[in-house]
Amino acid sequence: MGKLRGFLEYDRKEEQTEAVELRVKNYKEFTKDLDTEELNHQGARCMDCGIPFCHSGCPLGNLIPDFNHAVYENDWKKALQILHSTNNFPEFTGRLCPAPCESACVLGIIEPPVSIELIEKYIVERGFKEGWIVPNPPKNRTGKKVAVVGSGPAGMAAAQQLNRAGHDVTLFERDSKLGGLLRYGIPDFKLDKSVIDRRLKIMEDEGITFQPNTNVGVNYHVEKLKKYDAVVLTGGATQRRGLPIPGADAKGVVQAMEFLKNNNQVVDKLKDLSPELSAEGKNVIVIGGGDTGSDCVGTSNRHGAKSVTNFEIMPMPSDSRTKQNPWPYWPFTLKTSSSHEEGVNRNWSISTKEFIKDKEGNLKGLKTVEIEWVPGKKGERPQLKEVEGSEKEWPCELALLALGFTGPEASISQQLGLELDNRTNIKADTKYQTNIPNIFAAGDMRRGQSLIVWAISEGREAAYEVDKYLMGSSKLPTKGSGDLPAS
Repeated sequence: MGKLRGFLEYDRKEEQTEAVELRVKNYKEFTKDLDTEELNHQGARCMDCGIPFCHSGCPLGNLIPDFNHAVYENDWKKALQILHSTNNFPEFTGRLCPAPCESACVLGIIEPPVSIELIEKYIVERGFKEGWIVPNPPKNRTGKKVAVVGSGPAGMAAAQQLNRAGHDVTLFERDSKLGGLLRYGIPDFKLDKSVIDRRLKIMEDEGITFQPNTNVGVNYHVEKLKKYDAVVLTGGATQRRGLPIPGADAKGVVQAMEFLKNNNQVVDKLKDLSPELSAEGKNVIVIGGGDTGSDCVGTSNRHGAKSVTNFEIMPMPSDSRTKQNPWPYWPFTLKTSSSHEEGVNRNWSISTKEFIKDKEGNLKGLKTVEIEWVPGKKGERPQLKEVEGSEKEWPCELALLALGFTGPEASISQQLGLELDNRTNIKADTKYQTNIPNIFAAGDMRRGQSLIVWAISEGREAAYEVDKYLMGSSKLPTKGSGDLPAS
């Protein structure tokens, strides 16, 4: 514990942001840096608890009190070594993770929790600035070949870990650039794509082979995977949930990920913005209140939408924890993102009943009804009930469906003969192994739609099991251990 009374002396600090009217004019990250002294103070707030619940809150098992203490002592290089020993990509989690570690922070029982995510981001950014993060190729090669299919956070983590073990790793990606949903699902104002590119350059220099524009099972036959000693499937859960109501075929009803991916490609100067996927001058309604919906709100405001409205079928969350989700569990409380702050009309307990089309089939409005959730019998889920007389029409020329995902695409699993679980994910045991012994699955493809931090954790854990399968034992670390030097 660096400073005995630090949590009593210092308040929690957040990054400041550029004014809304400035940041919505571009797609750049808009946070302002904190100075070193303030970051030292944030590290000093950590109480170094006898039982650090932040460990259990973090899917990666990050050694949080340890790197907090190093930051307080201004030993940033040591903090980086501690952080990298459990987390391959803190530059991603430090920007995008909802920080379940902070929800489990013991200080959070009585005060605002330690700014763990903030500290994490500044540790890794300091590492890049100082030139401490350099390629760390393995000293010896095993001669084993591994294919990792899907270059999102799970695939990147698995590839880096397996390369560190000395295997020859090829990382496949169906798009023209690597990164998966980090690249084409997260807006640039939340994650500048240069952050991905600099990490990929490190990985390439460590000896990993990248193979973009390769859609395994489509333009790359699955039979070609037989030349690899092991295959790790990390393609994500990309089957998008639709809204099967009247008028769903209207021009202007668009999947959120199609809208976001297209915009990322426009920002990357790979294509021009098509009128069908532009929010400029339109009444935009985003259906779905999660992070993807929030990203659609921020992007629509940058397009210059006439209005932006957000629908959520669930009730409005409370401002603080309820008895149903006590500490240290995740708090289902009201979240207001930076995109919400930029302008949106948020609506809860509302259900869309119909998309209204004009004579040409273009979307011109929505019909909705308010709902209430009736508690079910013991052991049963609450039931949705429409509120009589609450029907309403909304003007809308662009409806964005941010309703989540139903599982991975079926093509590759069918061609390989892989078993699925009851949620249509690829079925894999606790060793991440499928019904075909040398094929493994990790990330959203195995567990369903989840968080980036879970994807990295799954990629690391799968790599451990693959290495053990190939070599009889593994020298890779398991979750929460710090056996490897920083890369």
